[in-house]
Amino acid sequence: MGAIDCYPNSKLKLQSMFLHRKSTNLISKAKEVALVAHPHVMPSPTIRSSAANLTRTMAAINKDGIGVDPHELDAIFEQKRSLRSKVRKALKNMDPILRSQEDNAIENIVVESSWFKASKSLCAYVSSPALLEVGTSRIISEVLSSSAKERKKLYVPRVEDRNSNMKMLMISSVKDLIEKSMNILEPALVDSDGNQREDVMQASDPVDLFIVPGLAFDKSGSRLGRSGGYYDLFLKNYQELTKKKRWKQPLLVALSYSVQIIEDGVIPVTPFDIPMDALVSPAGFIPISGAALRRCE
Repeated sequence: MGAIDCYPNSKLKLQSMFLHRKSTNLISKAKEVALVAHPHVMPSPTIRSSAANLTRTMAAINKDGIGVDPHELDAIFEQKRSLRSKVRKALKNMDPILRSQEDNAIENIVVESSWFKASKSLCAYVSSPALLEVGTSRIISEVLSSSAKERKKLYVPRVEDRNSNMKMLMISSVKDLIEKSMNILEPALVDSDGNQREDVMQASDPVDLFIVPGLAFDKSGSRLGRSGGYYDLFLKNYQELTKKKRWKQPLLVALSYSVQIIEDGVIPVTPFDIPMDALVSPAGFIPISGAALRRCE
């Protein structure tokens, strides 16, 4: 069962339907419109927003496939901009000691989990202090420090352009990473021998786990990104690839500080937003989809 198939509510059923379509061009169109116009889960602090009382407006389906209402999209993107501002402020105001404690708690939960240990191949982001992302250095170290025989395949992101295009390239050492803008570490296109790095989209075997960043999340699986659309587009393309290859869908797990968990219904969504299967917060692992629940068994 795919990551999207596990959501029973009507909004996510519509989302699943949309994501099987040609969304790449529609993402560009949506952006143009916006520019022109753990088992145990402890309660986490939440951010409240006036958007909580707004209906999650979805684009309507028409006879040609997907109809995108410019006014609805403009309203949704404005709500997202407002929420991003609130979450960024909360992240900047986090006590550094608390941030470090939450990083340690989240990474411990990941590396000690059965679903992480059982994974053979994964995509994970390289955390950036400049972006105030949950740390992933221990997770990456855990993978790369394993013996070559037992090591999981690890793919990390490389931004290609400003049109939401991103690659996931395999690395075998932190030395494979180079500093780019904002001191963000990304893999070089070629290794030290001048060979092209393996691109996950051309890999012969599937990835079974994605560790995903973001600005805000809720416990129904909604994710608010940083507005670039890179992960939504990449995940959509990879899900289509797995269906074409008849591979099992990967588990999509987001890492979240406590201040990034928003009450359900606050995060505005569009047909292009990919829902998460699970969250990891300092309180523990929060399974959302049926796929995530089965991984906990």
